[in-house]
Amino acid sequence: MTNPEKIKQILLSEIEKMDQHREDFCRRPGIDFTRDRKIPFDTFLHFQISMESGSVNHELLKYFNFDVQAPSLSAFYQQRARLSDDVFQTLFYSFNRHFSPKSLLKGRYQLLACDGSGFTFTRNPKDTESYYDPGGRSRKGYNQMYLVPLYDLLNRACTDAVIQPMRKRNELAALYELIDRHAPRSGTVPVFIADRGFHAYNVFAHAIENESFFIIRATDTKMQRLLGADPPKEEAFDIRVTRYLTRSHSKKKYIHPESADQYRHICQKVTFDYFPPGGYGEYEISLRVLRFPIGNGTCENIITNLPENELHAEEIKELYRLRWGIETSFCTLKHAIAAVNFHSKSRQMITHEI
Repeated sequence: MTNPEKIKQILLSEIEKMDQHREDFCRRPGIDFTRDRKIPFDTFLHFQISMESGSVNHELLKYFNFDVQAPSLSAFYQQRARLSDDVFQTLFYSFNRHFSPKSLLKGRYQLLACDGSGFTFTRNPKDTESYYDPGGRSRKGYNQMYLVPLYDLLNRACTDAVIQPMRKRNELAALYELIDRHAPRSGTVPVFIADRGFHAYNVFAHAIENESFFIIRATDTKMQRLLGADPPKEEAFDIRVTRYLTRSHSKKKYIHPESADQYRHICQKVTFDYFPPGGYGEYEISLRVLRFPIGNGTCENIITNLPENELHAEEIKELYRLRWGIETSFCTLKHAIAAVNFHSKSRQMITHEI
């Protein structure tokens, strides 16, 4: 049996396991998927995953070998409406549990990139959380969902994802959820790699509290705020800084008044999940800050907590370069796998397909 055949067999096995407990994945347990239909529960899951870019009618005919007894469009829509919201997410997790990362940096670091990408689908003005009115991009308006996945750069596999309606998108909240939800395999340590849109103290804290590492790009403005009034004069540097985060403006309440220049105020509107109960107090955080030239007189800023004795600056630079792998994965997902060819205008069904 070839490796692709083994992988397919694992998928079919997981679908069969879910079929044995199909009542857990129906909107009306004990009612839905209890009668004999042309598209039973397990067949429906397999068909949904197998769908390509054709219309639903064409995909049904193709899947059932153009049999005149192939299920109708109405039968497909009725069966699809009976599925719970989390059915494909459950299948995704159970399938992924069969595969441990084979490629690790230095034998233990799993490189997980995070970024977001939009998916446009059939116009549906009633879905106000994903609909955009007519404008410069569209004369009729359009709807979008937003995908924020974790992508294993060395093993080229998606390990988790959060899907949001575009008007409600929150990349930072998605990354908090992904970091908290990630369960490292034995002997591995995750390194979350993200672009400058994910720079936030709360992201750093979530990774640290989950005993993980991160590499996140920072703009010059955010780097200046982090380092304070007197940043290093060198064009390239690799330094360690300690900062005390607080919501209080009162210097009299500082626990370390001798290090007043190392305090950073977090306003009430900014999310930070690790202050003591009541929302006040202090949170100490140690960060490694790097800056290096990338040509044409410009420099790149990186914030990380990776240890200096294991990964030097040039290695950090190379690891961030690898982040581009998630961008090419979006291209593969959308076009090679045809994830942009949806078969519904319902947000729930679009989430199923993604």
